[in-house]
Amino acid sequence: MTIIRQDDFIQSIADSLQFISYYHPLDFIQALNDAYQKEQSSAAKDAMAQILINSRMCAEGHRPICQDTGIVTVFLKIGMDVQWAADISVTEMVNEGVRRAYSYPGNIFACFDTERSGRKRINTQDNTPAVVHMEVVTGDTVEVDIAAKGGGSEAKAKFVMLNPSDSNC
Repeated sequence: MTIIRQDDFIQSIADSLQFISYYHPLDFIQALNDAYQKEQSSAAKDAMAQILINSRMCAEGHRPICQDTGIVTVFLKIGMDVQWAADISVTEMVNEGVRRAYSYPGNIFACFDTERSGRKRINTQDNTPAVVHMEVVTGDTVEVDIAAKGGGSEAKAKFVMLNPSDSNC
């Protein structure tokens, strides 16, 4: 049986968000570099070069690749033989990790996630609550996949269906 301590789990969530904010995955960098080498268009090569340069600057300077990372999504596979040494729920631990990451003074993220209660939407200023998906699996480990994505598609919007006869065309 594996015992997972609350503070360790929270810090792991916060650290992983810091890590993914600074570094592109290696396979992405390699694929982009390969594409750059093969590209014929100078405009496309310039765009790819800029992405590669920005990626390197972010990694070396520990600066966010993108500040528009307002929605944290966490996928957890929790082993049935895991025991938690915690005073709060798994979701609360994830949210505390998000809160720490988005409150870290050396790495400013966009904070615009909202608490949804009825029709009211209030900016939490720390990007909680995270979207947490949990699955119980066999074993004695916890697997965490975490993503911080832009909030544009999550922004408040209104959708209206129009009848074809409503068009002036």
